[in-house]
Amino acid sequence: MGDEQAWIGRARSGDKEAFSRLVEAYQTPVYNLTYRMLGNSDEAEEAAQEAFLRAYSRIKQYDAAYKFSTWLLSITSHHCIDRLRKRRLTWLSLDEPLPAQYAAHLASGTPGPEAQAVRSELEDRVQELIDALQPDYRAAVVLRYWYDMSYEEIAQAMQTTVSAIKSRLFRARKMLAAAQTTGTEMAEMV
Repeated sequence: MGDEQAWIGRARSGDKEAFSRLVEAYQTPVYNLTYRMLGNSDEAEEAAQEAFLRAYSRIKQYDAAYKFSTWLLSITSHHCIDRLRKRRLTWLSLDEPLPAQYAAHLASGTPGPEAQAVRSELEDRVQELIDALQPDYRAAVVLRYWYDMSYEEIAQAMQTTVSAIKSRLFRARKMLAAAQTTGTEMAEMV
């Protein structure tokens, strides 16, 4: 944590090497967030690079009273939401909850070959369900269930209220549960 604050301080003074250390420290979480939100590895890589560029250009705006990771993931999620809006796709209007077994399943350890195949199918299904969510709902779900951020951190990252985040998560879970058709059988096998 001390090193991180030193890197941030040096990056604010224009030290590119210090910022590159921050990039190294956060490249995996940033890429994972972009991939979960955008669902395409090439686009996720491009979005992650753009998020770091935006963070670098705004590093002097970072408030050290908050976690750097929250600030960085906020920039990343906003960029992904912008990209999703630019796609101009017609979003499906679903209505149900994120089943707890999906989040728990994806966070578990490495299974054997058969379980990996089942897990891969389940991950694909979860990604399809998440892709169907509106960008604001998708961001809230990813930040909550993949990054285990608190409601307060998500609200800060998305520049909204805690009650708005709770509402989005409730609606997103409801949408995901409604869209779930074969999830119960798959969850029982895992």
